Amino acid sequence: MKILIVGGTGMIGGHAALYLREKGHDVSVAARSAPGADTALHDFPVLLGDYAQGDFSGEQLSAFDGIIFAAGNDIRHIPEGRTAQDHYHEANTVQIPRFFERARDGGVKTCVYIGSFYPQAAPHVVDGDPYLMSRKASDERVRALNAPGFRVCSLNAPVMVGAYPGLAVPFFDAYFAYAMGQLDPMPIFAPPGASNFMSVRSLAEAMDGALERGEGGKAYLVGDENMTYQAYFQLFFDAVRSTVRPDVRNEEHPLLPDAAQPAGRGGIIDYEPDAAETALLGYRRNDVRRAVGELYEDFKRRHGIG
Repeated sequence: MKILIVGGTGMIGGHAALYLREKGHDVSVAARSAPGADTALHDFPVLLGDYAQGDFSGEQLSAFDGIIFAAGNDIRHIPEGRTAQDHYHEANTVQIPRFFERARDGGVKTCVYIGSFYPQAAPHVVDGDPYLMSRKASDERVRALNAPGFRVCSLNAPVMVGAYPGLAVPFFDAYFAYAMGQLDPMPIFAPPGASNFMSVRSLAEAMDGALERGEGGKAYLVGDENMTYQAYFQLFFDAVRSTVRPDVRNEEHPLLPDAAQPAGRGGIIDYEPDAAETALLGYRRNDVRRAVGELYEDFKRRHGIG
C-alpha cells in the first residue's frame, strides 16, 4: 500500500513510518520541515506543507492509497496575539476535517486519524478545555466523512512513550537527565495520579491493523498499561540504573506540571482496552518499559554516553 503519514517526522508518525516500511508498504511523510539528516527518516520521501494552512491539495493526496493523520496543534503552536481557543478551533476542529475532505475528493480510499484518549476514557475532563474540545470535535467530524469508497476510523491513544532513532524529544531527555541527577537541585519525587500509557511501537502496529481491518466510522480507544506517575518515573530511573526510588508528593512537579494533567493533580485515568478490538488491530501489550529502554539507548548515542 502507498501510504502518507501526516505529522510523519514527529515521535508518533516517524516511528510509524519506519514500522510500516518494515512491513513492506511504500511510505512517505508529510511535515512542515524535512526530517533531520541524522535521524532514521533521512531517506523518506517528504511532502512539505502545513495542513493547518491548507497546503495539501486533493491532487497531491491522490497519489496515496491510505493516509495516517498523526498531526495536530497544541500549546506549542499558538501564534502570538491569538487565543488558544481560536487557534485550536481553526487548526484542529476546522482544518483537520478539511484535509480529510480533500483526501476523499482526491480518491484516497482509507484514512486513519490519531486522536486523544480523553473523550472516550475521561469525557468529564473535556468540556471547558479548548484543546481537548477541539480534538474531540475533529475526531467526530473526520469519522462523519466515512462513506462507501472512503473508509475512515480513528485510534484514540493515551500518553505515548517512544520515538525513532535520532529524534531528540525534549521531555524524554529531561526525564533521563533528572534520573541521572543532572537537574539538581530539582527535588526527586513523583506527583500523585495515574494514567494509561502506550509505546509508539504498539500504536504503529495498531495503525497497520486499522489501515487493513479498521471499521469505517469507528473510534477505537487503544492503550496498554495503567501506571501511577510514580511507577512511570521509576522506569527512567531504572533505565539509567539509578538506585533512587522517587516518592510521591502532593505538589506540582516541574517535569509534569498541573497544566499537563487535564484530570487534575492526583487524577486517575485508567482503562482496559477492549480485547476484541485489540485483537482486531493486532498490537502488542506490556511494551512501555521496553520503549523507555529504547529511548535511553538513543539518548546515550546522541549524548556520547558509553
